[in-house]
Amino acid sequence: MPVPGLEAGDAQSEGTTPAPVSLNPGNLEFVILSFEGPDLPYSMAGGLGVRVTELAQALAEAGFTAHLIFIGDPNLPGHEVQHEGRLHLYRWSQWISRDHPVGVYDGEFLKIHDINDSVPRFVVDKIVAPAAKRGRTVALLAEEWHTAEVTWRISDLLHSVGLRDQALLLWNANNTYTFMRINWSRLQFVSTITTVSRYMKHLMWPLGLNPLVIPNGIPERFLDPPRHDLADAIRRGVDASPFLFKIGRFDPDKRWIQAIEAVVRLKRMGHRVKLAVRGGIEPHGGQVLSHAHRRGLVVRDVTAPRGDDWAAVNAMAEASREADVLNLRLFISDDLKRALYSAADAVLANSGHEPFGLVGLEVMGAGGVAVVGATGEDYAISLQNCISIETDDADELAGAIRHLLAHPEWLAPLREEARRTAALFTWDRVIGNLLGKLEYLAARPK
Repeated sequence: MPVPGLEAGDAQSEGTTPAPVSLNPGNLEFVILSFEGPDLPYSMAGGLGVRVTELAQALAEAGFTAHLIFIGDPNLPGHEVQHEGRLHLYRWSQWISRDHPVGVYDGEFLKIHDINDSVPRFVVDKIVAPAAKRGRTVALLAEEWHTAEVTWRISDLLHSVGLRDQALLLWNANNTYTFMRINWSRLQFVSTITTVSRYMKHLMWPLGLNPLVIPNGIPERFLDPPRHDLADAIRRGVDASPFLFKIGRFDPDKRWIQAIEAVVRLKRMGHRVKLAVRGGIEPHGGQVLSHAHRRGLVVRDVTAPRGDDWAAVNAMAEASREADVLNLRLFISDDLKRALYSAADAVLANSGHEPFGLVGLEVMGAGGVAVVGATGEDYAISLQNCISIETDDADELAGAIRHLLAHPEWLAPLREEARRTAALFTWDRVIGNLLGKLEYLAARPK
């Protein structure tokens, strides 16, 4: 059966050129299936929540109907419609979440079972079947290991009711976590495997997989100039050379200890170095700050009322009078975060394992100097649009920062090229990439 609404012609025989397929909001809609989602703080636990939220919004802004199914805040509506009816949010498993209020991963396996049992019939009956009647195909984008089983259950159910050819099923790997839980043979049989970088693609080759690469993106607004009043006030208040900033989960993969050790080395060399850090609630955070203290660095917590950016800036200035490490225990708005990216001499996104490296790309969009690792950051060209660190050696990181300080003439061209690179990874461009992959999949012989 041909995909509805597509000008794909008859099924292609082996060896013939597939007929072209043109996908657009008139003949295609999306289902995004993810554990995390847009509800703060319940559902957005990390980068996955950011990814699916921004992708769903960008699809709706591009004119597509998008359905985002996720584990939602139990106190919000089960179904919410946004963007003039084009974006549908479905908060799943709320009956479980009410008894597990800590967050999306509280009662994790109960929620997985609920998704596996109840989502397939909903997707088939309430989304795919009505879409097929309107002459549309449905692209289902499932994210991470939690959705592996539900993906093949949806495929099986579509087959059983004669609708499998009305849907394109993609399953995406954002990380390698719990790969051992996945039945790869079955998942690969029922769906197209995708991932977010060439690095991840190479990690998946030994599993017998050859995923398509569809990168992450950033919102168009992240290319706007950061607030210079905030950035200037941060520079004046912290009064450091160099001023460094690091943000992310307190995870050993993020190489927090390397960052601390680089600060120790720079300080011993006579630099007036200050490092502002914003981590999460992970246990490794205590190890990082304790390590800084043992190495002779002065650590101070920085707090401010939620949403008061100027209070945060003033608190940073006050703490920096005596501290080497500013532990930002406060809410960081997008404005403040992008001002920090711009104000810092370098933003340390120096991960040892980074499936994509979204922080580095956000820094570049703000015209900041990103110091990234050398794994999933496909966008990185060292000394052209960023600095790339190859090892976990603190001397390499400290040396790279000293090199930047010694060549101030490089900074303006590097920051300018960084913004040009980030503009290549906005969500509208990522959606263009995605549509190209979907058109290829839709035109393949059935």
